[in-house]
Amino acid sequence: MQASPQITKPNRKSIRKKILRHWQLYLVISLPLLYLLIFKYAPMGGVLIAFKDFNIIKGIWGSDWAGFKYFAQFFNSPNFWLYIKNTLGISVYGLIVGFPAPILLALALNEIRNGFFKKSVQMVTYAPYFISTVVMVSIIIVNLTPNIGMVSKFFEFFGMENTNFLGNPSLFKSIYVFSDVWQMTGYGAIIYIAALSGVNPELYESAKVDGASRLQKIKNIDIPSIIPVLVIMLILNLGNIMALGFEKIYLMQNPLNLQTSEVISTYVYKVGLLGSNFSFSTAIGLFNSVVNLILLIAVNYIAKRLTENSLW
Repeated sequence: MQASPQITKPNRKSIRKKILRHWQLYLVISLPLLYLLIFKYAPMGGVLIAFKDFNIIKGIWGSDWAGFKYFAQFFNSPNFWLYIKNTLGISVYGLIVGFPAPILLALALNEIRNGFFKKSVQMVTYAPYFISTVVMVSIIIVNLTPNIGMVSKFFEFFGMENTNFLGNPSLFKSIYVFSDVWQMTGYGAIIYIAALSGVNPELYESAKVDGASRLQKIKNIDIPSIIPVLVIMLILNLGNIMALGFEKIYLMQNPLNLQTSEVISTYVYKVGLLGSNFSFSTAIGLFNSVVNLILLIAVNYIAKRLTENSLW
Protein backbone atom coordinates (compact mmCIF):
# COMPACT_ATOMS: atom_id res chain seq x y z
CA MET A 1 0.00 0.00 0.00
CA GLN A 2 1.19 3.47 -0.79
CA ALA A 3 1.47 5.83 2.11
CA SER A 4 -0.88 8.77 1.87
CA PRO A 5 0.90 12.06 1.33
CA GLN A 6 1.35 14.06 4.51
CA ILE A 7 -0.87 17.16 4.64
CA THR A 8 1.05 20.12 6.05
CA LYS A 9 -0.67 23.13 7.49
CA PRO A 10 0.21 26.48 5.93
CA ASN A 11 2.67 28.32 8.14
CA ARG A 12 2.12 31.81 9.47
CA LYS A 13 4.32 33.35 6.81
CA SER A 14 2.28 32.00 3.91
CA ILE A 15 -0.98 33.09 5.62
CA ARG A 16 0.45 36.60 6.09
CA LYS A 17 1.41 36.70 2.40
CA LYS A 18 -2.11 35.66 1.33
CA ILE A 19 -3.65 38.34 3.52
CA LEU A 20 -1.32 41.01 2.14
CA ARG A 21 -1.98 39.86 -1.44
CA HIS A 22 -5.76 40.07 -1.02
CA TRP A 23 -5.96 42.82 1.63
CA GLN A 24 -8.85 44.56 -0.20
CA LEU A 25 -11.10 41.51 0.18
CA TYR A 26 -10.21 41.12 3.86
CA LEU A 27 -10.94 44.80 4.40
CA VAL A 28 -14.40 44.42 2.85
CA ILE A 29 -15.08 41.31 4.96
CA SER A 30 -13.86 43.01 8.15
CA LEU A 31 -16.65 45.62 8.12
CA PRO A 32 -19.65 43.22 8.34
CA LEU A 33 -17.58 41.03 10.70
CA LEU A 34 -17.03 43.97 13.05
CA TYR A 35 -20.73 44.79 12.84
CA LEU A 36 -21.63 41.23 13.90
CA LEU A 37 -19.10 41.21 16.74
CA ILE A 38 -20.05 44.62 18.13
CA PHE A 39 -23.81 44.64 17.68
CA LYS A 40 -24.72 40.92 17.70
CA TYR A 41 -22.19 38.93 19.75
CA ALA A 42 -21.00 41.47 22.33
CA PRO A 43 -24.55 42.23 23.60
CA MET A 44 -25.07 38.51 24.28
CA GLY A 45 -23.45 39.08 27.66
CA GLY A 46 -26.59 40.96 28.59
CA VAL A 47 -28.60 37.72 28.79
CA LEU A 48 -27.23 37.40 32.34
CA ILE A 49 -29.89 39.94 33.30
CA ALA A 50 -32.48 37.17 32.86
CA PHE A 51 -30.91 35.30 35.80
CA LYS A 52 -30.46 38.33 38.06
CA ASP A 53 -32.52 40.89 39.96
CA PHE A 54 -31.15 43.59 37.74
CA ASN A 55 -30.48 46.94 39.35
CA ILE A 56 -29.37 49.80 37.11
CA ILE A 57 -27.20 51.31 39.85
CA LYS A 58 -25.43 48.02 40.69
CA GLY A 59 -25.08 47.00 37.04
CA ILE A 60 -25.17 43.51 35.55
CA TRP A 61 -22.29 42.06 37.59
CA GLY A 62 -23.29 43.72 40.86
CA SER A 63 -26.94 42.66 40.79
CA ASP A 64 -28.08 39.69 42.90
CA TRP A 65 -28.64 36.30 41.30
CA ALA A 66 -32.29 35.30 40.87
CA GLY A 67 -31.87 31.96 39.11
CA PHE A 68 -34.90 30.93 37.05
CA LYS A 69 -37.27 33.20 39.00
CA TYR A 70 -38.33 35.30 36.00
CA PHE A 71 -38.70 32.30 33.69
CA ALA A 72 -41.05 30.69 36.22
CA GLN A 73 -42.89 34.01 36.54
CA PHE A 74 -43.48 34.09 32.78
CA PHE A 75 -44.48 30.41 32.52
CA ASN A 76 -46.94 30.81 35.39
CA SER A 77 -48.45 34.08 34.14
CA PRO A 78 -52.16 33.81 33.19
CA ASN A 79 -51.51 35.10 29.67
CA PHE A 80 -48.54 32.82 28.85
CA TRP A 81 -50.46 30.49 26.54
CA LEU A 82 -52.32 33.42 24.97
CA TYR A 83 -49.04 35.06 23.88
CA ILE A 84 -47.67 31.75 22.58
CA LYS A 85 -50.93 31.07 20.72
CA ASN A 86 -51.02 34.55 19.15
CA THR A 87 -47.34 34.46 18.15
CA LEU A 88 -47.56 31.00 16.59
CA GLY A 89 -50.94 31.75 15.04
CA ILE A 90 -49.75 34.82 13.16
CA SER A 91 -46.39 33.23 12.20
CA VAL A 92 -47.85 29.96 10.92
CA TYR A 93 -50.65 31.79 9.08
CA GLY A 94 -48.07 34.08 7.50
CA LEU A 95 -45.90 31.11 6.51
CA ILE A 96 -48.78 29.19 4.91
CA VAL A 97 -49.98 32.21 2.91
CA GLY A 98 -46.74 34.12 2.41
CA PHE A 99 -44.18 31.41 1.68
CA PRO A 100 -45.70 30.12 -1.61
CA ALA A 101 -46.49 33.65 -2.89
CA PRO A 102 -42.95 34.66 -4.04
CA ILE A 103 -42.42 31.20 -5.54
CA LEU A 104 -45.58 31.49 -7.64
CA LEU A 105 -44.67 35.04 -8.68
CA ALA A 106 -41.15 33.95 -9.71
CA LEU A 107 -42.51 31.02 -11.74
CA ALA A 108 -45.04 33.31 -13.44
CA LEU A 109 -42.44 35.98 -14.24
CA ASN A 110 -40.10 33.32 -15.63
CA GLU A 111 -42.77 32.41 -18.21
CA ILE A 112 -43.29 36.00 -19.41
CA ARG A 113 -41.47 36.76 -22.65
CA ASN A 114 -42.61 40.38 -23.12
CA GLY A 115 -39.72 42.39 -21.63
CA PHE A 116 -41.65 45.61 -20.97
CA PHE A 117 -44.56 43.85 -19.27
CA LYS A 118 -42.20 41.69 -17.20
CA LYS A 119 -40.22 44.70 -15.96
CA SER A 120 -43.44 46.57 -15.20
CA VAL A 121 -44.76 43.69 -13.09
CA GLN A 122 -41.42 43.42 -11.29
CA MET A 123 -41.39 47.13 -10.49
CA VAL A 124 -45.00 47.11 -9.23
CA THR A 125 -44.42 44.06 -7.03
CA TYR A 126 -41.00 45.14 -5.69
CA ALA A 127 -42.00 48.73 -4.83
CA PRO A 128 -44.09 47.99 -1.68
CA TYR A 129 -41.03 46.44 0.01
CA PHE A 130 -39.43 49.89 0.28
CA ILE A 131 -42.37 51.37 2.16
CA SER A 132 -41.45 51.91 5.81
CA THR A 133 -43.39 50.13 8.54
CA VAL A 134 -44.91 53.36 9.86
CA VAL A 135 -46.12 54.40 6.40
CA MET A 136 -47.40 50.88 5.73
CA VAL A 137 -49.47 50.84 8.93
CA SER A 138 -50.74 54.35 8.14
CA ILE A 139 -51.95 53.11 4.73
CA ILE A 140 -53.72 50.17 6.40
CA ILE A 141 -55.39 52.37 9.03
CA VAL A 142 -56.48 55.03 6.54
CA ASN A 143 -57.97 52.47 4.14
CA LEU A 144 -59.72 50.44 6.85
CA THR A 145 -61.08 53.32 8.93
CA PRO A 146 -64.90 53.08 9.16
CA ASN A 147 -66.93 55.62 7.11
CA ILE A 148 -63.92 57.38 5.51
CA GLY A 149 -61.61 54.54 4.43
CA MET A 150 -61.51 53.33 0.82
CA VAL A 151 -62.51 49.79 1.82
CA SER A 152 -65.40 51.15 3.87
CA LYS A 153 -66.52 53.28 0.93
CA PHE A 154 -66.37 50.18 -1.29
CA PHE A 155 -68.64 48.27 1.11
CA GLU A 156 -70.92 51.28 1.39
CA PHE A 157 -71.19 51.56 -2.42
CA PHE A 158 -72.57 48.02 -2.61
CA GLY A 159 -74.97 48.64 0.26
CA MET A 160 -73.04 46.51 2.74
CA GLU A 161 -72.61 47.29 6.41
CA ASN A 162 -69.57 49.28 7.53
CA THR A 163 -67.06 47.28 9.58
CA ASN A 164 -64.38 48.40 11.98
CA PHE A 165 -61.76 46.02 10.59
CA LEU A 166 -58.94 46.86 13.00
CA GLY A 167 -61.37 46.76 15.91
CA ASN A 168 -62.43 43.20 15.10
CA PRO A 169 -60.05 40.74 16.86
CA SER A 170 -60.88 37.90 14.43
CA LEU A 171 -59.73 39.97 11.42
CA PHE A 172 -56.40 41.17 12.85
CA LYS A 173 -54.32 38.17 11.74
CA SER A 174 -55.66 38.27 8.19
CA ILE A 175 -55.03 42.02 7.87
CA TYR A 176 -51.49 41.62 9.17
CA VAL A 177 -50.64 38.58 7.02
CA PHE A 178 -52.13 39.74 3.70
CA SER A 179 -50.66 43.24 4.01
CA ASP A 180 -47.30 41.54 4.66
CA VAL A 181 -47.77 39.34 1.57
CA TRP A 182 -48.50 42.42 -0.55
CA GLN A 183 -45.40 44.16 0.77
CA MET A 184 -42.89 41.28 0.75
CA THR A 185 -43.84 39.00 -2.17
CA GLY A 186 -42.05 40.95 -4.91
CA TYR A 187 -38.81 41.23 -2.97
CA GLY A 188 -38.93 37.59 -1.87
CA ALA A 189 -39.32 36.47 -5.49
CA ILE A 190 -35.86 37.85 -6.39
CA ILE A 191 -34.10 34.82 -4.88
CA TYR A 192 -36.23 32.34 -6.84
CA ILE A 193 -35.90 34.36 -10.08
CA ALA A 194 -32.12 34.24 -9.63
CA ALA A 195 -32.29 30.45 -9.14
CA LEU A 196 -34.45 30.07 -12.26
CA SER A 197 -32.03 32.16 -14.33
CA GLY A 198 -29.39 29.49 -13.73
CA VAL A 199 -31.42 26.73 -15.38
CA ASN A 200 -29.76 25.31 -18.50
CA PRO A 201 -31.68 26.63 -21.58
CA GLU A 202 -31.13 23.28 -23.29
CA LEU A 203 -33.59 21.72 -20.84
CA TYR A 204 -36.32 24.05 -22.07
CA GLU A 205 -35.42 23.35 -25.69
CA SER A 206 -35.58 19.60 -25.09
CA ALA A 207 -38.93 19.96 -23.35
CA LYS A 208 -40.23 22.04 -26.28
CA VAL A 209 -39.12 19.38 -28.76
CA ASP A 210 -40.87 16.72 -26.68
CA GLY A 211 -44.07 18.77 -26.82
CA ALA A 212 -44.21 19.63 -23.09
CA SER A 213 -46.76 22.23 -22.05
CA ARG A 214 -45.91 25.21 -19.83
CA LEU A 215 -47.27 23.48 -16.74
CA GLN A 216 -45.20 20.39 -17.51
CA LYS A 217 -42.05 22.53 -17.92
CA ILE A 218 -42.75 24.24 -14.61
CA LYS A 219 -43.36 20.90 -12.89
CA ASN A 220 -40.40 18.99 -14.35
CA ILE A 221 -37.77 21.73 -14.85
CA ASP A 222 -38.48 24.91 -12.87
CA ILE A 223 -39.63 23.47 -9.55
CA PRO A 224 -36.81 20.85 -9.27
CA SER A 225 -34.26 23.57 -10.05
CA ILE A 226 -35.39 25.82 -7.17
CA ILE A 227 -35.89 23.06 -4.57
CA PRO A 228 -32.45 23.60 -2.92
CA VAL A 229 -33.19 27.34 -2.50
CA LEU A 230 -36.77 26.60 -1.45
CA VAL A 231 -35.60 24.22 1.30
CA ILE A 232 -33.07 26.75 2.65
CA MET A 233 -35.69 29.50 2.73
CA LEU A 234 -38.18 27.17 4.42
CA ILE A 235 -35.62 26.27 7.10
CA LEU A 236 -34.91 29.96 7.77
CA ASN A 237 -38.61 30.79 7.93
CA LEU A 238 -39.44 27.90 10.27
CA GLY A 239 -36.40 28.71 12.41
CA ASN A 240 -37.72 32.24 12.92
CA ILE A 241 -41.33 31.29 13.49
CA MET A 242 -41.29 32.68 17.04
CA ALA A 243 -39.29 35.77 16.07
CA LEU A 244 -42.25 37.90 15.07
CA GLY A 245 -41.27 41.57 14.75
CA PHE A 246 -43.11 43.91 17.07
CA GLU A 247 -43.09 47.21 15.14
CA LYS A 248 -45.94 46.58 12.73
CA ILE A 249 -48.06 44.64 15.23
CA TYR A 250 -47.52 47.27 17.92
CA LEU A 251 -48.58 50.07 15.57
CA MET A 252 -51.69 48.13 14.47
CA GLN A 253 -52.76 47.34 18.03
CA ASN A 254 -55.67 48.98 19.78
CA PRO A 255 -57.69 48.08 22.91
CA LEU A 256 -60.31 46.29 20.79
CA ASN A 257 -57.99 43.79 19.06
CA LEU A 258 -55.50 43.24 21.90
CA GLN A 259 -56.84 39.75 22.59
CA THR A 260 -55.43 38.47 19.27
CA SER A 261 -52.69 41.02 18.56
CA GLU A 262 -50.61 40.78 21.74
CA VAL A 263 -47.58 38.62 20.92
CA ILE A 264 -44.34 37.85 22.76
CA SER A 265 -42.33 40.62 21.09
CA THR A 266 -44.87 43.36 21.90
CA TYR A 267 -45.21 42.04 25.45
CA VAL A 268 -41.42 42.17 25.90
CA TYR A 269 -41.36 45.75 24.62
CA LYS A 270 -44.13 46.85 26.97
CA VAL A 271 -42.76 45.04 30.02
CA GLY A 272 -39.06 45.72 29.38
CA LEU A 273 -38.82 49.22 27.93
CA LEU A 274 -42.09 50.80 28.99
CA GLY A 275 -42.40 48.96 32.31
CA SER A 276 -38.62 48.96 33.09
CA ASN A 277 -38.78 45.30 34.18
CA PHE A 278 -35.53 44.40 32.43
CA SER A 279 -34.89 41.01 34.04
CA PHE A 280 -38.38 39.72 33.25
CA SER A 281 -38.33 40.93 29.65
CA THR A 282 -34.81 39.52 29.09
CA ALA A 283 -35.97 36.12 30.39
CA ILE A 284 -38.89 36.17 27.93
CA GLY A 285 -36.62 37.19 25.06
CA LEU A 286 -34.09 34.48 25.93
CA PHE A 287 -36.83 31.86 26.06
CA ASN A 288 -38.03 32.99 22.63
CA SER A 289 -34.50 32.81 21.18
CA VAL A 290 -33.85 29.32 22.60
CA VAL A 291 -37.12 28.04 21.08
CA ASN A 292 -36.13 29.51 17.70
CA LEU A 293 -32.68 27.89 17.93
CA ILE A 294 -34.18 24.48 18.73
CA LEU A 295 -36.63 24.82 15.84
CA LEU A 296 -33.85 25.83 13.44
CA ILE A 297 -31.66 22.85 14.38
CA ALA A 298 -34.60 20.42 14.24
CA VAL A 299 -35.91 21.66 10.87
CA ASN A 300 -32.40 21.70 9.42
CA TYR A 301 -31.84 18.08 10.53
CA ILE A 302 -35.19 16.94 9.09
CA ALA A 303 -34.55 18.77 5.80
CA LYS A 304 -31.11 17.18 5.51
CA ARG A 305 -32.50 13.69 6.05
CA LEU A 306 -35.41 14.15 3.62
CA THR A 307 -33.94 16.29 0.83
CA GLU A 308 -30.15 16.30 1.40
CA ASN A 309 -30.34 20.11 1.35
CA SER A 310 -29.60 22.05 4.53
CA LEU A 311 -27.87 25.07 6.02
CA TRP A 312 -25.02 22.97 7.39
